[in-house]
Amino acid sequence: MLGHPVRMSQAETLRGHLLIAMPGMPDPRFAHSVVFLCAHSDEGAMGLIVNKPLPDLTFGTLLQTLDIPVQGAYSGLGDPPAQADDPVYFGGPVESSRGFVLHTPDVYAADPSLGVTDFAALSTSLDILAQIARGQGPAEVRLALGYAGWGPGQLESELRAGGWLTCRADAGLLYGIAADRLWNAALDRIGVDPRLLSTTPGRA
Repeated sequence: MLGHPVRMSQAETLRGHLLIAMPGMPDPRFAHSVVFLCAHSDEGAMGLIVNKPLPDLTFGTLLQTLDIPVQGAYSGLGDPPAQADDPVYFGGPVESSRGFVLHTPDVYAADPSLGVTDFAALSTSLDILAQIARGQGPAEVRLALGYAGWGPGQLESELRAGGWLTCRADAGLLYGIAADRLWNAALDRIGVDPRLLSTTPGRA
């Protein structure tokens, strides 16, 4: 799915946008979720929920599970790109045991990542986790298990039904806002007061 070419024009695709769940979202797995769309074409859509940290699962715990050692202190410039207590997110209900790394495409080029925007790329390689553990990975990362997927026309149908609002993403929203504030921050970016949103799908 990730390798499919995006056949829609840039005016039509929502790749690189955020989906903001409306309060009346019927699927509890997506309640108050914010999804970063990594792919969107006439063949369907794929994205990661980026505001739902998994309980009791951190980057450090994940490294231990995968037997990836943290090798010494971070020696690069600035802050380490990931700390042991960084959260791992519930990326979506599809392939929930598969790991995804959403990251800035700055210093990490060895892995065949899927380029999404100039501030986001997607990787499924264990090698990028080892690089991050050594402090040699991308400047910003979001680690997730599972993804959200839509078949042909499915997302468009949900948008028409009023299940989602959309917002153009940027690095500040994607990496710079705490998970518990991202839903409100995304709504604020598009000028929507969450207190005025209906809890009934299809109505605002």
